[in-house]
Parts: sequence; structure tokens; C-alpha cells
Amino acid sequence: MTRCALALSSVFLVVAAAHGQGLPVLIPSQNRPPGMALLVERVVPGGVQALGVYAVTADPARPGLLRIKVWEELPNDVKVRSETIGCSVTAPMRVTNDGRQLILRQLNPGGVITSVNRRDHLVWWASCHPQHAGQDPDGLRAVALQLGYSGNLQEREQLLPAGSL
Repeated sequence: MTRCALALSSVFLVVAAAHGQGLPVLIPSQNRPPGMALLVERVVPGGVQALGVYAVTADPARPGLLRIKVWEELPNDVKVRSETIGCSVTAPMRVTNDGRQLILRQLNPGGVITSVNRRDHLVWWASCHPQHAGQDPDGLRAVALQLGYSGNLQEREQLLPAGSL
């Protein structure tokens, strides 16, 4: 038996032993928070990829803004981000981060939806208008116009240094 094969078989034995001893094997999809609005779920190699929003609350320090948690799930990993959402008809926005910088995205509900802004709009609709959570934002133009959004705002992104996130 080669060294590589021997090392690989010992890894399988350790994993099998841990599994046999009743140690928990965490599966992200089985640990989703209660009340999470599931926005996207698709099968990918190795399991499920999902995006959800939960813990939506009004920001007590800044009226008109919401604090939310965004759940980004891969088959073997979960990232939870705290974000801020603005629902105003004049300044709809999403403030997120990538671990190094804050990302301020000014949105245009009722405007053009592309692969670049789809995720932002999914999160925004689920936060500001939860009855539309998980719906394709491309099909919500009439709803946005009815709610008072013009559909003609300029979408922009600003990157700001975050210091210590």
C-alpha cells in the first residue's frame, strides 16, 4: 500500500470512528434559524446552497432602517452576516460587508434585475416587504410601482473601509 493510500484510509477510519461514536455531524440545512425566509435553494455538488433572511428588526437608533441577518449556506459551511436595509421609496438600499469593507448599494425596486443585482433585490424584498420573500424580483415591477417606488432610480455601489468589522 502506498503512503498516500495509507494516509487516505486512516482519514476514512477517523471519520468513520467519529461517526460511529455518535458525534454530531453538522449539516447546515438542518440548522437553519426558525422564522428564516428562504430566498434561494438549489442543489449543488455536495449538497444544498441556500440564501435566507431572518431576525428582521427596526433599527432603534436610525428610524426607517432595518437590521437583518443574512444566511448564506453551502453544503459544508454557513456564513451569517448582519446587514442594514433601507426601505424608503426615495433611497432604498442594502448595506453589507465582505469582511474587509462596507458595501453600500443603492437599489431601484421596480427597475431592471440582472445577475449582478438579483441577490440584493431578493434580500431587500424579503426584508422590506416580507410577503414577497423568495419571489423573483424581476416580476415585482408592478408591485414596486404600486408601493410608490419609481423604478427609475440609479443603482450605485460604494465601498467604504470598514476598519475592524
